[in-house]
Formats: sequence, structure tokens, C-alpha cells
Amino acid sequence: MCGIAGFHSKGSAAIDAAAALAPMGAAITHRGPDADGHYIEPSYGLGLAHRRLSIQDLSEHGAQPMHSASGRFTIVFNGEIYNIRSLRSELETLGHYISGVSDTEVMLAAFETWGVTGALERFAGMFAFALLDRETEELWLARDRMGEKPLYYGWFGETFLFGSELKALCAFPGFSATVNRDALTLLLRHNYIPAPHSIYEGISKLPPTHYLRISLGAATRDAQPERYWSLEHAFLAEPGYANAREATDALESVLGDIIQEQMVADVPLGAFLSGGIDSSTVVALMQQRASRPVRTFTIGFEEKGFNEAEHAKAVASHLGTTHTELCVSPGDAIKVIPELPRIYDEPFADSSQIPTFLVSKMTREHVTVSLSGDGGDELFAGYDRYPKALMDWERLQRRPSLRQQLERNILRLPDRLATPVVRALNQGQRHSSAAVVREKVLRERGLRHPSDLVRFYQQRVGYWSCPDMLVRESTEPPYALNTAMPTSLQKLPPIKQLQWLDLNSYLPDDILVKVDRAAMAVSLETRVPMLDHRFVEFALALPADWNLKHGVGKQLLRDVLYRHVPRELVDRPKQGFAVPVAHWLRHELRDWAEALLDAQRLDREGYWNTSIVRAFWNDHTQGKGDHSFYLWSILMFQAWLEHQCAQGAPALLRA
Repeated sequence: MCGIAGFHSKGSAAIDAAAALAPMGAAITHRGPDADGHYIEPSYGLGLAHRRLSIQDLSEHGAQPMHSASGRFTIVFNGEIYNIRSLRSELETLGHYISGVSDTEVMLAAFETWGVTGALERFAGMFAFALLDRETEELWLARDRMGEKPLYYGWFGETFLFGSELKALCAFPGFSATVNRDALTLLLRHNYIPAPHSIYEGISKLPPTHYLRISLGAATRDAQPERYWSLEHAFLAEPGYANAREATDALESVLGDIIQEQMVADVPLGAFLSGGIDSSTVVALMQQRASRPVRTFTIGFEEKGFNEAEHAKAVASHLGTTHTELCVSPGDAIKVIPELPRIYDEPFADSSQIPTFLVSKMTREHVTVSLSGDGGDELFAGYDRYPKALMDWERLQRRPSLRQQLERNILRLPDRLATPVVRALNQGQRHSSAAVVREKVLRERGLRHPSDLVRFYQQRVGYWSCPDMLVRESTEPPYALNTAMPTSLQKLPPIKQLQWLDLNSYLPDDILVKVDRAAMAVSLETRVPMLDHRFVEFALALPADWNLKHGVGKQLLRDVLYRHVPRELVDRPKQGFAVPVAHWLRHELRDWAEALLDAQRLDREGYWNTSIVRAFWNDHTQGKGDHSFYLWSILMFQAWLEHQCAQGAPALLRA
């Protein structure tokens, strides 16, 4: 695992390439503390920077930037290619001599043999890379299929910038940017900013399974990302198995083989273990293939209702792993919060970012690589919200009762009329602020009058219902949950459509961002076996009713796990990786939050509708409702803004 950064400056702009490149690489040292490398091509105004976290081929043969044997290509690469042995064997059969054991060297040989897009189609792994092609005079940027590794890019004046994290772009001399207010609405909607958007105007995230080609001879700003793999086709494929039993056997074999590939490393390796279905399955198949006990890691919390450590310990004991557990106090968790703007680099408000960082930090004290169980919920319909959302969606399609019709009619009233009516009829809302009641009206209106399943799900999983009313001078931009689903997928079972939506937004832009930034902040490589595209294609082709039975998902994955772990150890309601933010905001974090949400400060900075923010904050602190999910996104932006200004970006305050 590594970090990459670089630039291409058009024409003969006066730029000291070495002086510009060094701070960009230094800004992401945490992603690769073992070595740094730089390459400058003056004829193209091109600079490439690489920070190395040595995992395989610890020698200098694995150093980057790396040049291909013919000299045509130069690459900086972040990630791991897991099918490297089979690719190497095929390339050597075709006449290539590969001296080292680095996957980067094999990648370069693949580009020479099959071209860039042909090689991309063959790679199985997680990656983000920048590739110079001297023959075509192009710079290629590419990102893995599921979005495990990040890559930002954009133009700053006449210079094209890219990097693994925004902080690399911000380190470019003289860099400045304004806040993307439209992207800020998406932060309020989901507590994360989905691709292709970023918090800065003019800076984008390269979407998963896309590449971007920049012409170095006559660089223009109109280059658009292109797709090299189709998630849609994976959903439409035939399963190839006669029944669920055959599929279960195949699942164990396919996933086991992928885990075997991902256990290859020249440094200590372990796995996160929460005691849930996904991580327990990964660890069970790891232990089955390991020659000694696997290292497993989990953390627990002192607060009741937030501690899964005892379940993880029971699974670890049954499997015989070498288990490490850390019990975290509220004080330990709260100490992380001031570091979040630095760790996550742009506003990110999934509060499970706190325990994710803590477990990563603890794990890094023992190993350099950790496998994770992420992806199981999206691939095997494991989220509790799926059956609940579909039940409510089906109810909307039926003829409403008299009471439901009355409620719908009330919600159709203008806001100035609907809000007081709701307050009068709902005793629980009579003491809430008008702004809070109005938000509930807007949410219910969106849930009861959606244009389609996509819009219904957007409201169902979102927080602020109309975030552009809260962010001044903003419009919610297009992204996966407010654009039409491909026509071919609209014929799939509704549960499959929800999986599509999460695989295109929640998984890459929340779950994988959370894990990548938390782990790389402490120089820990994470690997996610279930997101290998070969396994993704296998899982998504399976019929929906093989996974979801009686409102419980992941049936096939459960059946595999039950072969290794007694079901009583893992069958329990899904708890998640939550922390008690609602309580903290009323107690330990109250002064911190009050300072960030001070009315005069909000007015001066100019991003928010101050009266709405203050209404939600006051109601929360007075115990009139739990608004922590609404407030956390605003607080994370405010904390990020404060951090950025302290780092020398005061222009962001001139909103």
C-alpha cells in the first residue's frame, strides 16, 4: 500500500518541478513511510511522486516510480494486484523477462503486452495508479473496480494535479480552492461526499472502475473518465448453479481461493474480527488455510449497547486465532475527534470513523496488513434496512387507508400550513422547534410521494431531506441516488436494485473511505477479499431469494460460516460499529460543538442557514430529540474548516 501524487503543467509555465513535487509526496508520508521516490519529465512538464509502504518485494526492485523494460511506460502505483503469479507466468510464456517479484513490474509488462485497457481488464486487485505513456504522450489515471483505493484530480490554473488524498493536491505551491457548496449538500444528505464530487470546486474523485487519459502534448480540460468494467453486467449474469447448496459450495471455494491470494505478504498479516457474519467468515477461511494461528483484532467499548468485543472473542476462541482486544473508554474515543479533519482530509461524518481508526491503530502495533470483511452486506443483501425499506415501498403501492390518505393530504399542504398541523396532531412534536418539525414534514413527504424506488431509498437512507435549504447558495448535484437506474436493472427484483445503489455510493464513498483513511493514517494496509471483482461477479449473479429469507439476508454466507463456527456464536441482530455521539454532544462534547455552532460564527463564515442549525442544536441539547446524525455532518464540516484555516487556507472563510 502506498500513496501517489503528481502534476502536469501545460506549456512552459515557470515552475520548479522538484520544489513542487516534494511537498506533495511529503503530505502523504503516512501512506508510505518506508521510502519515497520522485520522477520528473521536463519535456512534458510532468512530475510523479510515490510514497512506499513495503509489503511485497521489500528490496529496491520494488521501488517506484518504476519504468517498463522498453522505457515506454513509467508508473506510480498504490495497491496490490492479487493474481500477479498467474499474470507473471503468462507474460513469461510470451517472452517477458521479469527480474523481481514486485507486482508493479508485472503490471508494466502487462501494459507493454496488452495495452493499458487490456491490462486493466486482467488485473484482480485494489489499485490507483498514474501511468506515463511516452509513445502516445498520455498520462493515464486509473482506479480499481470497487473503489478500494482513492484518487483525486483536477486543474489548478494551467496545472493538472492528482493524488491519493486531497492533502497532496493542497501541498502544491500556491494551491487554493473554494468550497463546493453543492457537494456540501451531499454531505448533509448522507454524511459523506460521493464521487465524482469533492469538497473543493474543480477537484474530482475518479469514480471506481474508471480511467482518465490526459494528453500531454495538447492537454485540454475536457477529458472525461471512461469505464473499463461493468457492474451492471455482473448483476445481469446467470448464476450457473442449479440450487443454493451448489452455490454455497462454490462460494466457499471461490472466496477461499481469493483469501489465499490475499494472504501473500512479506510482512506480518492479520484480520479485523467483529464477531459478525462477514469478518468471521473471512477469518474462518483464513485460519483454514494458515499454517499457524491467524492474528485477529477487535476493540470494545465500556458503554453498554456499543460493545461487540465479547462476540469476537468467542469466535476467535473457537477458531483458535491469536486474538488481541482493546477496551476503549469514552475519553479514548473522544481524543480522536480533533484528529478527524487531518485523517479524513475532507469532511466525512460517519461516526464509526472513530472506532475504525482506533482498531486500525491497535492492529498496526502488531501487523502491517489486515484483511477485512467489508462488502458482505452489499453483495448478499445483509442490511436490515433492505427488507424494511421494501416492505414500506410495497405498502406505498397499495391503496391507502383513510388514515394514510389523511396523512398524505396533510403532507401535500404548503410548508407554512403542514408544519403547524403536524405539531397540533402529533403530541411528540409539540415542543420541538418549528424548523425540526418542518424537516420531519419534508422527510415524510419524500418518503410518501417518491417518484420511484431510487428516490424513495435516497430519502430512506438519507439524513437531511432538502439539504440545499440548509446550505446557502447551493443545489444538490447529480450522483447515484438521484439519477435514473439503468433500464436493464429496473427489471431486477427490488432487493437487487437496492444492492446496486449501495454498491455505487455507500460502499465506495462511505465504507471504503472510512477504512482506507483510518488504516493509512497509521500506515496499515487493509485488504477486502469480498470485493475482488471475481467474487463480486459470482455473488451478484445469484438469485435474490437465495440470500434473503424471512427478512434475514446473507443466507449463503451464513451457510458457509456455519460449517466453521456454531451458529449460536454469530446469529444475533446486526449492531454495527456505533459510538454514542448523541450522549457525547449533550455532555463531553457539548462545549466543543457549541463553539463550532456559535450563531455569530456561522453567520460570519456564511455556509449555513444559521437559524435551522441552531434550532436542531438547541432541541438536541434540551433532550427534545436525538438529532446527532443531522448535527454530526455539520460539525465535521466546521471542524474541517477550522483545521484548513489553521493550515493556511483563510480564503475558505471568505464565503
